[in-house]
Amino acid sequence: MDLMIIKHAVEADDGIKRLSMAFVKKHAAPDRTRLSSELCAEISKELEKLGLITLPKRLPTSENAFVFVIGKESPLGHVVAVAASIAALDQVGANPLPKIFDNYPQAKAQLSP
Repeated sequence: MDLMIIKHAVEADDGIKRLSMAFVKKHAAPDRTRLSSELCAEISKELEKLGLITLPKRLPTSENAFVFVIGKESPLGHVVAVAASIAALDQVGANPLPKIFDNYPQAKAQLSP
């Protein structure tokens, strides 16, 4: 997988880049004919190694879908990490802000693994 072009694109745009899954697949696995959930999980792990996170957290298998790739150590990356922690606590019933996702229903879907 050659994901350095994605890392450089994120760095050039102040820590965030909106990319199509077709673009991601082209650089992650150009020999693959389609995006499987297993390939998407593998891509996520490789991006994580490069210090990148994605929204949605679980990459879509449609090449027509778009995702945000965010530098983990950027200010926005820190905000996403905090929000993801709250979403994880919500899944186990320990959310310190139990009604927060009532106000932001799309956020929970993007942050859940």
